[in-house]
Amino acid sequence: MATLSLCMIVKDEARNLSQALASVKGLADEVIVLDTGSGDDTPMIAAAAGAKVNFLMWGDDFAIARNASLDQATQDWILVLDADETLSAAGQRLIATIKADKSVGQIGSTELLMVKALRREIAANQAPYTQVSRLFRNLAAIRYTRPIYESVDESIETLMAAESHWQVAQFGGAMIEHTNYSVTPIEARDKFKRAERIMTKYLAANPDDALIANKLGALYVQSQEWERATALLQQALETDSEAGKLTPLTEYEAHYHLGIVHRHLEDFAAAETDYKKAIAVPIAGLLKLPAYLNLGALLKLKGDFDGAIAQYEAAGRIDPKHPATFFNIGVVHKAKGYLEPAMRAYEYAIALDPNYAAAYQNLAVVFLKLGKLPQCKAAFDQAISLTQKTNPAEAKRLQQRVKSLGLDDAIASGSKQEQP
Repeated sequence: MATLSLCMIVKDEARNLSQALASVKGLADEVIVLDTGSGDDTPMIAAAAGAKVNFLMWGDDFAIARNASLDQATQDWILVLDADETLSAAGQRLIATIKADKSVGQIGSTELLMVKALRREIAANQAPYTQVSRLFRNLAAIRYTRPIYESVDESIETLMAAESHWQVAQFGGAMIEHTNYSVTPIEARDKFKRAERIMTKYLAANPDDALIANKLGALYVQSQEWERATALLQQALETDSEAGKLTPLTEYEAHYHLGIVHRHLEDFAAAETDYKKAIAVPIAGLLKLPAYLNLGALLKLKGDFDGAIAQYEAAGRIDPKHPATFFNIGVVHKAKGYLEPAMRAYEYAIALDPNYAAAYQNLAVVFLKLGKLPQCKAAFDQAISLTQKTNPAEAKRLQQRVKSLGLDDAIASGSKQEQP
């Protein structure tokens, strides 16, 4: 029977930590929590849950902190979680399989070195999945590298080259769920500045690192600094050094973000080319959902409705439970004047996500065009109620728009006419 250490680095995570720890209850034989300077009750919460709590002064290097937590682990396997993550039900079953010394896929327990898996980004409509390497054997040779976007992948590759019996499994499901909680504008600005500072310094010393060039370029896409983003993303794609080699995942991300740059600069042909290049990269289909969705939106913008539908349908085949895909199918059907298919697509998006305010609003418009006034009013009311929680000003504008339509009077009038 194999054993498991949970290793975490945390700071000011009192609101999230308990949930993360609860998700591994009964699976982790020890819990290592390394605090990097909390000002809240994070260390006390960890200690009360039975974790081994230690402290490390933060030095702008995630790899150093991660490795310090690994140094304290004593069990056979290591699982790494952040405080705003939880182990999914599928992840719990995977851990149980490993602890029982059973095979994962076609790889036997004695050859298994690490499991790569997906992380599901809760409430992220655009990029719902990312790939993570968070479950691996507790071996001294396995270490994190890079001060940000840190990973054990490079040390895993080195170890496998030296000891050929080791193998890495790819777990098809989402092992981890990320709550993707919102941050204040000040917190977002601070996170941006920290990431920019760390990556700029690192890239100056390691200009051939394709991953960091890509990630820094993506950061500038986020801040709409298109020229800086373009230079870095192209730098990542042109990297040919072994030390900073271009992996398929980095190649995908670079093309995907270049597509966003070109779309905003209204170079639609270049954007379409980059999205198609991203889709062609041989990585897990779930990771490519954003490229399918963006390409669909671009084709819709160009008036190629059939091409847009084809991209959204491809995304739907990859993940039939992603609400945004079906919302977008509804948008295209509505643009083509196909109201019944649009209605069904919006309804399916809502079935997948009952809190999808935009889907309710679009559904209400379709009901209005179909003359289904009671259903229209109910959908608008639901859209207003949901929007009120996140954007009260927008909810008020929507409420005024609905009032101007005179739906209540129209519904009342229709009811009177129906009476015998």
